[in-house]
Amino acid sequence: MAVRNESGVTEFILLGLSSNPKLEIVFFVVFLIGYLFIIAGNVLIMAAIHTHSKLHSPMYFFLSNLSFLDLCLSTVIIPKALVNFLSESKAISFQDCFAQMFCLHIFGGAEAFNITIMAYDRYVAICNPLRYTTIMSRRTCLHLVVSTWVGGFLHSFPQSLFAIQLPFCGPNRINHFFCDIHPVSALACSSVFINDILVMANSGMIAVGCFLVVFISYIYIIFTILKIRSAEGRCKAFSTCASHLLVVTLFYGPCNFIYMRPSVTFSTDKMVSVFYTLFTPLLNPIIYTLRNEEVKKAMRRLRGRKASSLVS
Repeated sequence: MAVRNESGVTEFILLGLSSNPKLEIVFFVVFLIGYLFIIAGNVLIMAAIHTHSKLHSPMYFFLSNLSFLDLCLSTVIIPKALVNFLSESKAISFQDCFAQMFCLHIFGGAEAFNITIMAYDRYVAICNPLRYTTIMSRRTCLHLVVSTWVGGFLHSFPQSLFAIQLPFCGPNRINHFFCDIHPVSALACSSVFINDILVMANSGMIAVGCFLVVFISYIYIIFTILKIRSAEGRCKAFSTCASHLLVVTLFYGPCNFIYMRPSVTFSTDKMVSVFYTLFTPLLNPIIYTLRNEEVKKAMRRLRGRKASSLVS
């Protein structure tokens, strides 16, 4: 990422979500409140999983990693956006722009792989319950989490490297509120056809591969759940899977819309980006907290410990 740009552009201007100062103040308030809730929700989930012994299982280990990735993903984007909402300059240096792009895709790619691993974990838990602890051993889970980060790096590095090699000779105004592959590549002075092919192939392989794992896992899961005689057992199994399926939809829907096509700018791109950089990291803790009794119990105990420590 230390490759030097040989063109005349030394900084970019992020046009943001609106040129209306009053709307920018509204966006600032929404993003600030959302970001504070993202920090609180995801930190609480990680703390509850770490401190509650009943949550020391593979499913919650992957959930903790998902919360950390959500926190990282939003932190790459939102603080800079908050500054720009109140700033007249809205400038970002060439190096910072590509660093933001690189980190965004590391965390986004790692999250895609983590969500896929969570589907496989549910498959093993429901379809092979007697072998669950053997298959999903502590060592295996650790290797799987490390593989999500390696996968995120392998997803981000080549397309960020290709993008930083493009010549930028002006204009330097990015029609977005953060630096991303498509809006930045649109400013290049040369053809971005090869870059588009790389991005679509890269994102396509991840999307198709992850979707197939999730889809096949849930086909087996559904058939197994339907064989359960107890209505209570079926409801509990479906409830566990419903939370994950909702997270899959919230994450893959916007990302596929943005990255599974050439660098053509649509008017809805920025709003879709708001969804997966602000609302998805905000909704994930809510989804897993509201639909998971064990997490709710752990968070209540955590709050109780904090209250008792404050009193003492």
